[in-house]
Amino acid sequence: MTSAVLEIPASRFGEGKSPFLSARRVAELLGVNLTELAGLIGVARNTLAAKAGARKVDAALSPVVRILAMAGEMAGDEQRAAIWFKHQPIPGWAGKTAYDLVHEGKADKVLAYLEAVRSGVYA
Repeated sequence: MTSAVLEIPASRFGEGKSPFLSARRVAELLGVNLTELAGLIGVARNTLAAKAGARKVDAALSPVVRILAMAGEMAGDEQRAAIWFKHQPIPGWAGKTAYDLVHEGKADKVLAYLEAVRSGVYA
């Protein structure tokens, strides 16, 4: 990826004064429950609620939040980004969406695709 680290807007994806991302906020934005979100990011459902798992959850949520932030920047708002994430097939991936690819552990491929779109490769 050619860009610097994407700043994740903590106020949109955080919870109060906690330095960690909020699984609840991400789940709400995507319109999924916490069990579905846990499956998407590959952590146990109980880990999402445990304070001891905050760093692990943060690391697992980070790629999803980066994708949503980048897509939101390009689409104009978070809701459009969430709809794209769940429903829009990505060219070259046999009808798979960003959600599908993240679920398969390929968040890096989605980020690379978004970077290419932002650079004008798919324009």
